[in-house]
Amino acid sequence: MIEKKIYLDTDSLIVFYGNNSENIDRIKTLFPKLKLIFRGDEIIISGEKTEVNDFSSFIQKLKQRLEQYNQLSVKEIVLIFEKKLISVKKSDNIIIYGNNGKPVFPRSENQKRFVALYDKKDLIFATGPAGTGKTYLAIALAVKALKNNEVKRIILSRPAVEAGENLGFLPGDLKDKLDPYLQAIYDALLDILPGNKLNKLMEQGVIQIAPLAYMRGRTLSDAVVVLDEAQNTTIPQLKMFLTRMGENSKFIVTGDMTQIDLPKKTGSGLVKVYKILNGIKGIGFVDFKKEDIVRHPLVAPIVEAFEKTES
Repeated sequence: MIEKKIYLDTDSLIVFYGNNSENIDRIKTLFPKLKLIFRGDEIIISGEKTEVNDFSSFIQKLKQRLEQYNQLSVKEIVLIFEKKLISVKKSDNIIIYGNNGKPVFPRSENQKRFVALYDKKDLIFATGPAGTGKTYLAIALAVKALKNNEVKRIILSRPAVEAGENLGFLPGDLKDKLDPYLQAIYDALLDILPGNKLNKLMEQGVIQIAPLAYMRGRTLSDAVVVLDEAQNTTIPQLKMFLTRMGENSKFIVTGDMTQIDLPKKTGSGLVKVYKILNGIKGIGFVDFKKEDIVRHPLVAPIVEAFEKTES
């Protein structure tokens, strides 16, 4: 008889245990000869050496599946135990699995082009109307890179146009000041990462919120850096941002040139920089169209109606 301890990822405990601990109850029935004690993130196993080792190997497979798919059901546990679900070949199109095992993948030709460019270029400009998945795909690619240990951190930025980048008068700390402007980014992150895991990564500085006004002087290395809503930046701001690139970094700039919220006398830096940098080797450009809109079916005709009115 031997005793062994296995530790679980505290960020995934709720999913690992299942609703009303149904996953744990099922696991116990699969190993009736072992004495199993589940205590938070700790499993204490007592029994014969061979069975304890078999159980350890089984738990490792469960942990691997949970890490990849962000879900674990009773059915999957049984299939893995019966060796009918040892591994699943990942589709070439799937970028990452979000919460509850939801696959994130490109759903239009331009989205596929965006993903392909990410593998080839260190700087990508992605422009187009609302709902084309620019920000969402950028976040998914960044999280994938982090999970695969390709980078050490994710840095997210967005111009706070309404506050004129002067965030001091808003209540709270820096995160509180930026939340209203970065909600779209949070929404994408929460769709891909469990809330407790996201909070932990932010506390550790692995995922950072970096307002454009505070980026000056930094060198951003070993990171995926996303600048969202770049149509609301000036040329000096965008130049400052782009020159922050360090070693092993990927920069993604997204924006919608039809939704510029800057004062009328202030030109959009994205519009001008897009033309200035076009043609430079190593920079990728993707122009999303209304045909790439993947939100509610009504979004595409709404965008088209506004385009007709404005023209």
